[in-house]
Amino acid sequence: MQKLLFLDFDGVLHSTSAGMEALFNRAEDLADSLLGAQCSVVISSSWRFHHDFNALKKFLPLSLRPLIQGVTGSPVVGRWSRFEEIQQYLYQQAKTCDWRALDDAFLEFPRICPNLIRCHPKRGFSERERLILQEWLQQPGA
Repeated sequence: MQKLLFLDFDGVLHSTSAGMEALFNRAEDLADSLLGAQCSVVISSSWRFHHDFNALKKFLPLSLRPLIQGVTGSPVVGRWSRFEEIQQYLYQQAKTCDWRALDDAFLEFPRICPNLIRCHPKRGFSERERLILQEWLQQPGA
C-alpha cells in the first residue's frame, strides 16, 4: 500500500513565529528523514492558496521535490478542516493508502487522530517527529 505524507509548512518546516531568514529552516531535516523512503508527499499547507504548485516545490530542498505529487484542494470551513481537506483529496484521487499528516494545527484534526504527527508550532519538525515518521515509514505496507 502506498504511503502518503500530507505536509503543512508553518509550524512544521519552520516555527510559526519565524522571520524571513528562518523560513524553511527545518525542511532539510525532513528531506533527510525521507531519503530513500517509499513515500509520496502532498502539500496541505495554506501556502497553496498563495503559490502555485511549482512555486511551492521551489521552497523545498531539491532532494524533497521529486516526492511531491500534489496539493490538497479547496479549503474546507468547519470542524477538522485540514483532516476533511485530506479526506477530499483521497476521495478525489481514488487513493487507498497509508497516510500521515505532519502538522502543528491539532484543532484541524479529530481529537484522537492516529494519522497526525503533530509538531510543536514554536519548534517545527524535530527529533521527536522524525522518530515517529521513521517508525511509520519502516512499517510494511498492507
